Amino acid sequence: MQIMQTPTEANKTGEPKAPLILEIKGNSLDDGPGIRTVIFFKGCPLTCSWCHNPEGKSAAQEIAFDPEQCIDCERCLPVCKRGALEPNNPYFVNRDVCNLCFDCIETCPTGALSRVGKHMEVDAVAAAIEEDMPFFRISGGGVTLSGGEPLLFMDYVSLLLEKLKKIGVHTLIETCGYFSFKEFNIKILPWIKTIYFDLKLFDAIEHKEHCGVDNSLILENFEKLRRAQARSGIELLVRIPLIPGITATDENLSRIAAFLRKNESSRVALLEYNPLWMEKSRKIGRENAIALNGSITAWMKAAEVERCHEIFEGFEIV
Repeated sequence: MQIMQTPTEANKTGEPKAPLILEIKGNSLDDGPGIRTVIFFKGCPLTCSWCHNPEGKSAAQEIAFDPEQCIDCERCLPVCKRGALEPNNPYFVNRDVCNLCFDCIETCPTGALSRVGKHMEVDAVAAAIEEDMPFFRISGGGVTLSGGEPLLFMDYVSLLLEKLKKIGVHTLIETCGYFSFKEFNIKILPWIKTIYFDLKLFDAIEHKEHCGVDNSLILENFEKLRRAQARSGIELLVRIPLIPGITATDENLSRIAAFLRKNESSRVALLEYNPLWMEKSRKIGRENAIALNGSITAWMKAAEVERCHEIFEGFEIV
């Protein structure tokens, strides 16, 4: 099975080529224990139809437009030499014409136009994190690598994790599970403390329909991680996004619960559905077909969420 990887050629400092970073977000309380700094990488091997970070799917730079920030000053229009800015376009930017020169961004006074993703060397990321060290110490927090998919960039992530471990920072990776375990075992496992491992759909055909690839490699990697826990001491938590009518079905959740029980895994986190991601897709010029599904545009009812939890409780998984 071919795994999409990003080239890791060295730059002038001998470090691997820097991936695009979407954001470095401090003071997070939702991505692991304590107060955390979350690094969002751009690029993912999956194409989940409900992706909550659609701007993280592509590994390439993009341009975003936020109509709520736009004041119709039109300063950007004469700056665009290719005529890619179209006031009557619902996305404002004609991305078939835009060459990503980003000149318009420098002119925009409100930030309505913005660059999605920037290159940062490992040392620059580490320096940004170091400012948050006092918060880690008092709260038992640390650094979470998220995305996108950070494990698309194994060499870069390995260097970053090694630096963080040496200065005593707790490290956590959020992963979709679609990666080379052989490479992971060498480059990542020695430096990582905690892994949040996402399982979405158990059926391979449904997984390919909604996520772009089948899930055989993902399930295989999870089983290998479970076996590696005893020797590595890593903490492994399974997370399941509850997507109405897709992942949040009795059949899918029961099959995942049985798989976890078989692998003697007793911890799971069910991530409640948040429909607000659809606006993020429009900012980068995309509409999502599943947005036409009425159940996808609404929050899940409390009773529906409770039913999902009851399925795992029936398998003695909490």
